[in-house]
Amino acid sequence: MYTILHIAQKQVKIKDKLSVRFIFYRHNDNISMKGYHFKTQIPIRFADIDALGHVNNAIYLTYFEIARSAYWAEIIEWDWKSLGIIIRKSVVDYLRPITLSDIVYAYVRTSKIGNSSFELEYVLVTNINGNEEICTTGQTLCVSFDYTLQKPTQIPAEQRIKMENSMKYNLE
Repeated sequence: MYTILHIAQKQVKIKDKLSVRFIFYRHNDNISMKGYHFKTQIPIRFADIDALGHVNNAIYLTYFEIARSAYWAEIIEWDWKSLGIIIRKSVVDYLRPITLSDIVYAYVRTSKIGNSSFELEYVLVTNINGNEEICTTGQTLCVSFDYTLQKPTQIPAEQRIKMENSMKYNLE
């Protein structure tokens, strides 16, 4: 016998056994969009959707990759021919599900800059009844990397200046 709580749940049948998956979503009133000035649309593919009808948790890092690639190309103008970037750490905070019918946008900003590393922050939003609703937040710690020498290297001066300039807008 199963006791089913009415929090937020989905019943899933796996190998003839009923399994209950509980899904808890946090309210996002405390998340500020202050300082996010870069926005790009994220395409939702049918392949992104899991058996429960929402975007699989592993796909969110791909959405962050799409967003940061656009941010680096349009704002930072990273020269990929001369220097690479590796992701040292990723953090994803799931707040509400994304479904195939959602139109999703990602906001990206640089939040910290070190000698060879920098941190990016992300907010994924959908439009619900004319208002942007936050679905997911995240961060990645990125490292400027010289693939020839196989080691971290300083952030190029030109890109550092662009990151610093973009961070000035984070205060607005």
